[in-house]
Amino acid sequence: MKNRVQNGNTLTFIAAADVLSGQGLLLGGTVFGVSAYDVKTGAEGEAQIEGVFSLPKAAVVTTAFAAAYWDNAAKVTTNVAAGNTLIGFYTLAGAASAATNVRLVPKAA
Repeated sequence: MKNRVQNGNTLTFIAAADVLSGQGLLLGGTVFGVSAYDVKTGAEGEAQIEGVFSLPKAAVVTTAFAAAYWDNAAKVTTNVAAGNTLIGFYTLAGAASAATNVRLVPKAA
C-alpha cells in the first residue's frame, strides 16, 4: 500500500526533559508511551505505545483487567481516574506496594 508510513507501535517524540529507557511519558499530553532508550532534553526519542510493560504504581491495590491510569505528576500508574490519563489495563493484580504489568492501549484522538 502506497500510503503506509509506519507500523505505529512506536512514535517519535522530542523530550521535554531527560527520559530514561523504560520510563513512561505522555506524548502531547494525551498519548502514553514507554521510552525505548535514554533521551536527553530536546533530543528525539522513540516511545512504544503498544504492548505490556512493568511500570511503577501508586500505593493502591489493583486487580487484573481493571483500567490503568497515568498520574503524570507522580510518574506512576494508578486505578484513580480523576485527574489522570487512561493508558490501558492492568494484566496482574497488585498489592499496594508492588509494581505491576500494564497492557497499553493506544489512544485515538
